[in-house]
Amino acid sequence: MNIQVLNKLHLYQITVIFSVIFALLGFSYNVWRMEVSEENSNIRTACFEMLINLSSLEQQIYAAHYDGDKKQGNPRNGWVTVGLIADLSALTDDAVKKESIALKETWSAHWETIPTSKNSVDKLVGSIDSVRAKIKYLLSSLE
Repeated sequence: MNIQVLNKLHLYQITVIFSVIFALLGFSYNVWRMEVSEENSNIRTACFEMLINLSSLEQQIYAAHYDGDKKQGNPRNGWVTVGLIADLSALTDDAVKKESIALKETWSAHWETIPTSKNSVDKLVGSIDSVRAKIKYLLSSLE
């Protein structure tokens, strides 16, 4: 073979190698980006569900304390809501998990006195607000 054909073959081989490298890099980046996007989507969904359940819990507390409504302010429903919030927090970050566990502990300590104690209501609403604040911070920090 002559030198010109060998040079073209060598150039072709280099082009193929770089093409494969760029294809692999592009594919790798795309996979990584999709994983990050999916994780962020799961975190957002969990956070929005938690916000909805936090509002529901707050409504149950107000119904029990201010309205004396034993049906809408039923503590069993509150336990379920608090448990769901704690479960959903596993899909978020450590700060939200910590505040959700603190909310569950506060609920555990004060659920019986919600109808009669303004202090219990204030502590529970304060704990709910803390979880909300951590959720809002997490949502604003997502990529």
